[in-house]
Amino acid sequence: MNTTVTAPLTISPARVLADLLPKRASRTSALTQDVVLVLGFALLTALAAQIEIPLGFTPVPLTGQTFAVLLAGAVLGMRRGALSQLVYWFAGLTGLPFYSGGAGGWKDGTGATLGYLVGFIVAAGAIGFLAEKKQDRNFATSLPAMLLGSTIIYAFGATWLAHKINVPLANGDTNAISLGVAPFLIGDLLKALIAAGLTSTVWTAVAKRS
Repeated sequence: MNTTVTAPLTISPARVLADLLPKRASRTSALTQDVVLVLGFALLTALAAQIEIPLGFTPVPLTGQTFAVLLAGAVLGMRRGALSQLVYWFAGLTGLPFYSGGAGGWKDGTGATLGYLVGFIVAAGAIGFLAEKKQDRNFATSLPAMLLGSTIIYAFGATWLAHKINVPLANGDTNAISLGVAPFLIGDLLKALIAAGLTSTVWTAVAKRS
């Protein structure tokens, strides 16, 4: 008599917070869920961009969108996180009022803040990669990941700003660092602290429930 042995069903552990959502039965449903997540974080970034404090001495305003970028990477992972920010940028390019102050269109999407918009994509991908390596599961490792993301945004943003408005990157009294980085350091540090606290707290709660 032949006995068929069925291997036990194994469930892959969640790599990022989005993976904690119920698994979909079909590939189509799973793809739909990913699309909703990507679009959702693109919209979240757009909403956060409307939290704006203009600074008279620089064309770069203080906004809440970088906080959404940090969360997008940590929650969605590398590919979905980066894609959410790519969708955000492209949606704004089409004319949707997704950028800070309700701006949108080609001119705004390729203007002085283009470097930051591209930096959002890279930063979300980098944070997502680290999240997939479980770096967001406790505050001590989540905070450096968030700070790395902020640094990436600064690097892309300041480099393009220097080119766009024709100022030195770091030299002289007026430079891209003083216009596009220094005014935002404290605010972005607070965003990184909050994002790191949120992600690590959620993972701690998940671990306790398990």
